[in-house]
Amino acid sequence: MSMRDKRHLTIVIKLGSSSIVDEKTHQPLLSILTLIVETAVKLHEDGHRVIIVSSGAIAALAAVGQCRLITLWDSLFGHLRQPIAQILLTRNDIADRIQYQNAQNTFTELLNMGVIPIVNENDTLAVSEIRFGDNDTLSAITAAMVQADYLFLMTDVDCLYDKNPRTNPDAHPIEVVEDVASLAADVSSAGSSLGTGGMATKLVAARLATSAGVTTVIARSSNPGNVANVVNYCQSLKHIQQQELSSSQPLIPATVDEDSLSNSVSSLQLEALTKPPLHTRFLPDPEPIRDRSFWLLHGLAAHGTIFIDEGAHRALISKAGLLPVGIVDVQGNFSQQEAVRLVVVSTSRPNPSGSPDGLTTATSAAPTIDIKPPVEIGRALVNYSAAEVVRIKGLQGTHIEGVLGYAHSEYVALRENVSLVKIGRSSISD
Repeated sequence: MSMRDKRHLTIVIKLGSSSIVDEKTHQPLLSILTLIVETAVKLHEDGHRVIIVSSGAIAALAAVGQCRLITLWDSLFGHLRQPIAQILLTRNDIADRIQYQNAQNTFTELLNMGVIPIVNENDTLAVSEIRFGDNDTLSAITAAMVQADYLFLMTDVDCLYDKNPRTNPDAHPIEVVEDVASLAADVSSAGSSLGTGGMATKLVAARLATSAGVTTVIARSSNPGNVANVVNYCQSLKHIQQQELSSSQPLIPATVDEDSLSNSVSSLQLEALTKPPLHTRFLPDPEPIRDRSFWLLHGLAAHGTIFIDEGAHRALISKAGLLPVGIVDVQGNFSQQEAVRLVVVSTSRPNPSGSPDGLTTATSAAPTIDIKPPVEIGRALVNYSAAEVVRIKGLQGTHIEGVLGYAHSEYVALRENVSLVKIGRSSISD
């Protein structure tokens, strides 16, 4: 790829505990850390913005581990005169919209200053209720927050497989995934004794990141130089696809076969498309969820659930707010201005006998009724508490004041405070 084809990218690299800390001795793996530093600095010198999400502090006992880890990073990057900054986050830090925007602004300023941020969950302060759960999720939320181009989930395997490669020699690699929800893969690997997640958490992270428009890659951490190779390959492929599109020729598929390109691209382009080492690439959603919508879906922990009917769901899709008339039930104990899950349910009731008058006859049989299962469709910040919603559910918005004696709004949730997922494509992080 020539220099004129390059553009400055934002790249988030997530490193698991097993990638940087020895599982038995709990000592830092200096050889791997050094290669990671060299890779990050090289990407930075090429004009890219780099963020590292680093695990390993829990393995070294939280408070002591955080100090030791950042000191080590600072020493290694210092040899190459690359400034870094530590950013510690908990879910509480992004649950508030202002704090979320402050975190975004902090990342922006550091990257503009040429600094490489080192991100980790603040394990010394986090409790189970405000934890991200694993650094894979943290890295995905970070990538979405900065609107990254790439998220690399570095692990101890080359890529995703259709079977567990540790127990099945005939396992086949999965190199490109267009839709994580339709993926058929073995995720039985539970991760190392040092980590908080395995392959399953990486798929959750991939769902979150790709829903925000971030290309997500699973690759082996022992060769971090592959990050640059994968980026160059993907960017070259995008460039050729754009050329094909502008010349009205068929697009090259994501799973490109170099031999099939010989008639449509030059030998120089073919050379640029030399495949990098094995990895799995998750393609970004062409219609990403970003900014406030992403924050509503993934930055907030749900405090309860509101069950709505299909009419209310259609209204939300049409950009209308959530009225109490469309609410079927309430679960949980949430307060005003807290986040809740939105779950759509079928409210149709089958005729038990199948006859028009409901009476059983010798010749009538109960019809087959297709009752749709409940489906979580999004999140909302509510104007009323759970106790209040229980009292006004099923009513017109104009009747709220008559029941409660007051009315904050005719809507239980304003449309600007509702974010919907694409059913089947994305997941929601709790």
